[in-house]
Amino acid sequence: MKLDKNTVIGFILMAVVFFGFMFYEGKVQKDRAEQMKREQVVQAVAQQKSDSIKVIEEEKQAKRQIAQMTDSTNSLFTARQKNEGTTVIENELLKLTIQNRGGQVARAELKDPAYKNQEGGQVVLFDKGDSEMEFRFDGKDDNIETSEFYFAPKDAKQNAVTMSLPVADGSIDIQYELLPNSYILNMTVAATGLDGFFSTKTKSFDIVWNENMRQQEKGFDFENRYSTITYRTTNDDTDELSSAGANEEETDFDGEHLEWVAFKTQFFSQILIADKDFKPELFSQTQYKKEQSNGYLKTYKAEVSSEFDPSGKTPTSLKMYIGPNKFSTLRENEKLCNSDSDLDLQSIVYLGWPLIKYINRFFMLYLFDFMTGWGINMGIVLLLLTLVIKFAIFPLNRKSYLSSARMRVLKPKIEEISKKYPDKDQAMQRQQETMKLYSEYGVSPMGGCLPMLIQMPIWIALFNFIPNAIELRGQSFLWADDLSTYDDVINWGTHIWGIGDHLSLFCVLWCLSTVANTWIMMRQQRDSMSPDQAQQMKMMQWMQYLMPVVFFFSFNDYSSGLNYYYFVSGLISIIMMWFLRKTTDDKKLLEQLERRYKERKANNSGVQKTSSMMGRLQAMAEKQQEMMRKQQEEQKKRK
Repeated sequence: MKLDKNTVIGFILMAVVFFGFMFYEGKVQKDRAEQMKREQVVQAVAQQKSDSIKVIEEEKQAKRQIAQMTDSTNSLFTARQKNEGTTVIENELLKLTIQNRGGQVARAELKDPAYKNQEGGQVVLFDKGDSEMEFRFDGKDDNIETSEFYFAPKDAKQNAVTMSLPVADGSIDIQYELLPNSYILNMTVAATGLDGFFSTKTKSFDIVWNENMRQQEKGFDFENRYSTITYRTTNDDTDELSSAGANEEETDFDGEHLEWVAFKTQFFSQILIADKDFKPELFSQTQYKKEQSNGYLKTYKAEVSSEFDPSGKTPTSLKMYIGPNKFSTLRENEKLCNSDSDLDLQSIVYLGWPLIKYINRFFMLYLFDFMTGWGINMGIVLLLLTLVIKFAIFPLNRKSYLSSARMRVLKPKIEEISKKYPDKDQAMQRQQETMKLYSEYGVSPMGGCLPMLIQMPIWIALFNFIPNAIELRGQSFLWADDLSTYDDVINWGTHIWGIGDHLSLFCVLWCLSTVANTWIMMRQQRDSMSPDQAQQMKMMQWMQYLMPVVFFFSFNDYSSGLNYYYFVSGLISIIMMWFLRKTTDDKKLLEQLERRYKERKANNSGVQKTSSMMGRLQAMAEKQQEMMRKQQEEQKKRK
């Protein structure tokens, strides 16, 4: 059985969508399938590290005891003495708790009422025990790891404090300052009076940053997909670790340095920004299973080194962004960093591959922000967004429909060709005559396919845009409590492979609308095809009916806002097809084609014209038929 060109094009279109999503889901499933193996390796490595840590701790304890016996008046000995305490600094948007131990930020709470946790309280990104940022300094005779010591706060203000660690005759000071009405924390690290403590070769210090990332959203698996360590190189390239599974990455950048490194979840991030670049050493992340997570998604670890002046003349300047992954907010806060380079903090919000990213960044974002500025329900915003997009591409849909309609009104002539060449071995003659007919009437089967291909980038753009739109977080619509996560209308509480523990109604509605659209499209194609062509299309029809089933198992735990958009988009497509069918007069359309046929004949531009697509296809078919004829003649001569 030979496939006609229209069938092949249909298969190609189906393959683009079907295998694209199968590749994406296959990659995720592969990563998850390998997770158990990775976890075994991670556990083994963790055990080795645990044993090593015990040895290191014993060595440290011995050193402390020696230090106590040899010099009980040493300032570092004094700083090791337990002196628990905290200092709170805050501005209009952020409240930070600085603890004495390690002189580090121990708790970060967002004050903006727009961001609530699942219980309705303010979002706490991390609390004591969740996060640790340690600075390591190499001295001539002694090394300093800040987590071992207790700093003393001084010069405390509402939005600023300096944490001081006495060392020898001087100190190491870490100054924190929250900028007004922002999510930016200024940090400076300086040595005072320590010229003799450090070697003249000391030019840097190490930053070791560990954090257990809290689960902030209802959908554990969905939030995990968008949570990872992200970083930006000095070559203006933003990259990230794989968001699936547990992995450890020895960062080999071939001498490249970093502008920033971020601990990211779906909607919130902490971004450590360098004033004079970081040298990366190690990034790693470990993902937890849902049933063993205890409220956490992953554990992140980053080791980098930063420039350091031991003389204290030039303090090391660092900044941290601690806040939401909102494109406009990141853009505004970046301006406060006063960086000479383009930090592009907005790239933390994933908007898709290059082409897709530009569609989202320069069209969807502006349109979405414009509509959200009206202060209306986010469900209505998504509805309006869908309507704008559907009406913008309506000319393409109309062109696609008219292409099928032209083939439909020519169907009686196609059937005559099938009757003229009824045998299977005459398939090439049928195909050649069919293409000749299309060429004479100026009809191209590809006319309905190209508009569909043009729409695909928009479809994929929204797939990347909506799950990353923090504006949908916590926004209810109809039965969905939160448009940024799944709408579990039915929840049975027990995980079932392939579907999870719930049923998303918006996902079901979208799949049903997809089935309806597929049925309408198949009927439209069947009306424009000959019986042979319709028979050849059966396999593709089954594939298209299978796709909604694949979509259901893939999208049941996706954001209800995304499923709602696809459902509304499918519903509008059905209405548009009904409208086009009602407003298209087949009789007038056939008359137009007949006039075109006569004009082309009169201008001698019918079959003889081979510069058009149909003409070239016809020429190829004729050449192929000629080759087959010669082969048949040679076979007869041999016999």
